[in-house]
Amino acid sequence: MLQPAYSVFEIQPEWVLEPEGMGSKQKFWYRAKNGEPEWLFKFPQPNTGQHWSEKIAAEVAASMDVLHAQVEFATFQGTCGSATESFAREGRELFHGNQILAGKVHGYDPAVKFRQCDHTLGNILLGLERTFLKPEGAHRAKVLLAEYLVLDAVIGNTDRHHENWGIMRKQVGNRWQGLVAPSFDHASSLGRELRDEAEGKSRKQILRQHLIGNYAEKAPGAIYWDKQDKRGLSPLELVRRGAALHPELFKSGVVKLAKLERALLEEIVERVPTDWMSPLAREFAVALMCYNLEELRKIQV
Repeated sequence: MLQPAYSVFEIQPEWVLEPEGMGSKQKFWYRAKNGEPEWLFKFPQPNTGQHWSEKIAAEVAASMDVLHAQVEFATFQGTCGSATESFAREGRELFHGNQILAGKVHGYDPAVKFRQCDHTLGNILLGLERTFLKPEGAHRAKVLLAEYLVLDAVIGNTDRHHENWGIMRKQVGNRWQGLVAPSFDHASSLGRELRDEAEGKSRKQILRQHLIGNYAEKAPGAIYWDKQDKRGLSPLELVRRGAALHPELFKSGVVKLAKLERALLEEIVERVPTDWMSPLAREFAVALMCYNLEELRKIQV
């Protein structure tokens, strides 16, 4: 049965609280009513699908049962965008990955914005190991992070940099309680940067020339394997290598892939409102996820 399109919320100017300075995209915090959570509205960069990639990614995460931030479609003064619910509330503070690694990994520079080659999977796991002192807590944190990386591989998220993951900390009595923050900021997914038709690489060219695998395998991610590497691994290759080296951490995420199938992915994409996403963008998003899913299912854990 055909599912209804996703809802679109219209943000009123009086709801706006303050701009958000972190990251490269224009965005602001707002609250619809007193007592309700704050939401972050993001304007997509021109000629990109950053708004629909955020929403589709959140729906895929929900289908996989991967912890994630809630995302909805929204408009502000006639501009379409995405709204993400804040999870840093009720006394919880968010510490980003660069803050964690700076304190736990010797020599890590948290100020590097691009091509931070010390942002390796090994250092991320080491940082979590040194943050969560109880073995069961550290293991759970690393499993959750691995699930986020499997999600990235499904949707082709190339932007899991050191400010796009973190932990939540809350003071309970006289001690601090920590947990891995939900997965967030998935705008760099699903070929959101491509044009439908253009000189050189376009969705039409990649689809018609059957180059979707080439696109997925060569996409440079923001997590490195070795600090000597010139670029980060593709989300797919990162999970392949990570699962081979740490099967006990990646097993949960790989098992959750069983919750996905082509019909479900098509339904998730088709629920995007008609005028928000072109037919070629829909075709590309489904084709990319299906290729990635097929490759991920070859992993033995």
